[in-house]
Amino acid sequence: MFAQQRREQLREMYCQVWKRARAGEPLSPLERQIAQVIQDHPEYQALLAAPEAALLAEFTPEQGAVNPFLHMGMHLAIRDQVATDRPVGIRAIFERLQSRLGPLEAEHAMMDCLGQALWEAQRSGCAPDEAAYLDCLRKVAGV
Repeated sequence: MFAQQRREQLREMYCQVWKRARAGEPLSPLERQIAQVIQDHPEYQALLAAPEAALLAEFTPEQGAVNPFLHMGMHLAIRDQVATDRPVGIRAIFERLQSRLGPLEAEHAMMDCLGQALWEAQRSGCAPDEAAYLDCLRKVAGV
């Protein structure tokens, strides 16, 4: 029940940020980051403009559907990691990928590694292995 409620709150936040951004309302720094990720993904904008549908939508692997909320959340995580260079070295990896692919596609290239690191951490019940995460990213970047 609690996880469901948190999921709905998170989805509602994305919808509200998108509504406020489209209306030109002032946004907090975090809301501006969220709005930028949404702006970068026009394929998600119609869903976010319909909060009732967004709150109820299911994105299962069996459907072959990408969960847009997870996808956007991973963009936010990667952007935060790059901005803070944590784990140390991720900014240089991102810059290398960005020079080849552009910023958005660089983040997309990094997402599989982030997803793998998070899955392994959840499976083992431990914090993500930063060294393994960076190794994966270096391979993606060709370093």
